[in-house]
Amino acid sequence: MPVRVAIQGELGSNSHMAALAMLGGAGGLELKIAACATSPEVFERVVSGAVDGAVLPIENSLHGSVAEHYDLLLAQPIRIARESLLRVRHNLIVRPGVRAGDVKRVLSHPVALSQCRHWLAAHPQFDVVNFYDTAGSVKYLMAEGLDDTAGIAPELAAQQYGAELLVAGIEDHRENFTRFHLLVQESQWVSVAESNKSSLAFSVEHRPGSLVRALEEFAKAGVNLTKIESRPVPGMPWEYVFFVDLRFESAAQIDAALVQLAQHCQMVRELGRYVAA
Repeated sequence: MPVRVAIQGELGSNSHMAALAMLGGAGGLELKIAACATSPEVFERVVSGAVDGAVLPIENSLHGSVAEHYDLLLAQPIRIARESLLRVRHNLIVRPGVRAGDVKRVLSHPVALSQCRHWLAAHPQFDVVNFYDTAGSVKYLMAEGLDDTAGIAPELAAQQYGAELLVAGIEDHRENFTRFHLLVQESQWVSVAESNKSSLAFSVEHRPGSLVRALEEFAKAGVNLTKIESRPVPGMPWEYVFFVDLRFESAAQIDAALVQLAQHCQMVRELGRYVAA
């Protein structure tokens, strides 16, 4: 029986590629990918049990964090079960037989377009248009039979919709990675013995030094703080939740850090404990 995995975006997207790399591949699981229009829909499907899990991006090495996903993680009974890194490659994709001289318009998601600025600037003849999804741009040009339009998308999108890769690797930076999380229902989450990374959310009171004292507990426990992100609390102006990633050597080490952290915080929630990518 295939494993049902939700993604945000169309089939052929980077999220689709990340799901295949994380769960499929040689000797991997048979996957049934559920493409969702929005991230809240992805979370709803996981919480309801309509899918077994979801693969969503949490951070890009150039564009930064996906803030909405942090908010949804805190609001829903979801845990992080695994993480992976995907090297992002942007490609110019067209209908089969279309040549470079035929292309007048280029479609893609605004983030993808921003990561291909140098290549697009070198080709000013193209009318560059924002689109809702990278793979969706290829799906659209194929469905509409557009021979004057190209999409910027992963190679998987060309395979998914029967399109053709015209120019490969047009991204500005080769060191372009997206970090993805595998998300599951909180009731289904199990921490594996090999876990060496944890993601937490916590809030502190408005007192001088409260955040410093909370962060000092990580140093005292010997865990390595690898990321910190703050997000506003809806309905509570100027109140913030801090999201952190920690690397640790043993379960006892992170457990001790959590106990000590709770002494300085109004709220502490472990969002996941997993093997670092």
